[in-house]
Amino acid sequence: MKSSSASARVVIASALVLGTVVSGLGVASAQPEVSSNVRPAAWGQCAADVLAGLPASVTPEERAKLTCAVQEVPVDHSRPRGEKTGIAMMKRPANDPSRKIGSIFLNPGGPGGSGLLRGAVAKNYFQPSVLDRFDVIGFDPRGVARSAPMRCFRTQEEADAVNEGWYALPITKAEIASTIKQSKTYTDYCKINAGPLLNHMSTEAVARDLDVMREAVGDQQLNFVGFSYGTLIGSTYANIFPQRTRAMVIDGNVDPRLRLTNGAEYDRQRADGFEIALDAMLKRCDAVGAAKCAFAGDARGKFEAMKTALGKAPATLPDGTKVTLSDVVGRVAGDLYSIARISTLAAWLQSVHVALNPSAATLGIQSTVELAAPLNNAGGRMDVDPLPDTPYTADDSYFGVNCTDKPFARTNRNWERTAAKWEAESPTFGRYQAAADLLTCATWPTRNPDRWIGPWNRKTKNPIVVVGNYYDPATQYLFSQRMAKQLGNARLISVDAFGHCILGRSADTDAAVAKYLVDLVAPADGQVFQPNVQPFA
Repeated sequence: MKSSSASARVVIASALVLGTVVSGLGVASAQPEVSSNVRPAAWGQCAADVLAGLPASVTPEERAKLTCAVQEVPVDHSRPRGEKTGIAMMKRPANDPSRKIGSIFLNPGGPGGSGLLRGAVAKNYFQPSVLDRFDVIGFDPRGVARSAPMRCFRTQEEADAVNEGWYALPITKAEIASTIKQSKTYTDYCKINAGPLLNHMSTEAVARDLDVMREAVGDQQLNFVGFSYGTLIGSTYANIFPQRTRAMVIDGNVDPRLRLTNGAEYDRQRADGFEIALDAMLKRCDAVGAAKCAFAGDARGKFEAMKTALGKAPATLPDGTKVTLSDVVGRVAGDLYSIARISTLAAWLQSVHVALNPSAATLGIQSTVELAAPLNNAGGRMDVDPLPDTPYTADDSYFGVNCTDKPFARTNRNWERTAAKWEAESPTFGRYQAAADLLTCATWPTRNPDRWIGPWNRKTKNPIVVVGNYYDPATQYLFSQRMAKQLGNARLISVDAFGHCILGRSADTDAAVAKYLVDLVAPADGQVFQPNVQPFA
């Protein structure tokens, strides 16, 4: 089925020529070069198509204050006078510029997540005291979206041809062979089309870009808030430039040491994190009962029976939609990211359960549901049926970063054995996780890339605030504990919450972060906070 293979492999890339600044942001001309060779950021009016991407929650008054810039950075930081690329930035100015402390840079994660618009919606994450005192700057990291995106394809048709036969959950011999073949074809395209950035997509390069941006906006020290993969950007920066780090909050943390030294083991443990979150969700569902959770009533037993049945044949929903095992695993993985989606996910699972067991339909229990496109569906792009010779407008930065940073075996010869082992340990997500980086990075064309692998314990003057959710699926809580231990000066605060990352969804956490960012009063280590909303409330 094309939908499962395509949505699994959302290969997203770009057409801008490297070595030039990003077009389309509508920025002013650059200012004269300063003695450090870093050009001050040239803020100007944002282009209309950039502003069109903002949500309706950004008011006309807020939109009018936003400015954009493109900051020039070296493609290769070891050759600062060599080829350049551009980093797209958007600034939300401090509400009270007379009392401004500096700037806060935001990164939403990914890798490959576009952060350009995140500053514009900073009120979703920060309390007013933070917005009063800081400019908030969102940016697209190198190779992402509007920052000279790294593209492996020239047309959407090329990408579709590779996605065809590339399975998110390869189980049969034929599916495994096809997926291995298509992943190799994908990396061959990257070798041909990706350009100079292919060899310079490491997190270390992004951290060094961030230091250029810090200087370009006139800040002596960096203030940074990173989510998910953004926690690796922050921790890398703090260890390369500990004296230039003022305040840093990292939410939904990776295990930096493991990720940068053993990619396969890191991904195996990521699968375990999804299992922990799923198990907690199913137990919570049964605890609250069918009145609040449609899937209640031996939720774990129903889920396992569903997997077994779907392994034999797809289910057919009342509207005619076919649901495969891959669909269920992918949707559960995506929806566990968001507390707000968990109740709806449970209702959808119940609808699949009823389709497999028609006698299970019960009056008064929600058994069907209209569910929005899953979170990992590239903003709906995978739903579009492209016309012939459609330009490829996405980027391939996800694999560009991961296959540079994370060391993997350079062969897929043992993939099937590894996937079976991971599946035995993590029955729902082990194989699904093994079909991502482990499979693709084995044939990635970059060899011996420059990347930061430590140390991770260099001391910053102020503690780094590490935030972790107990039931975070993508970056399990254990990773946040490890991050806090590996850093030279850190405070860990925990949230008894589901979902991936928490800022903006826990009032007490937000208050602690605001006091830290503004006054440099770090929260006490070991505090546990609650989210604003729990699933099934």
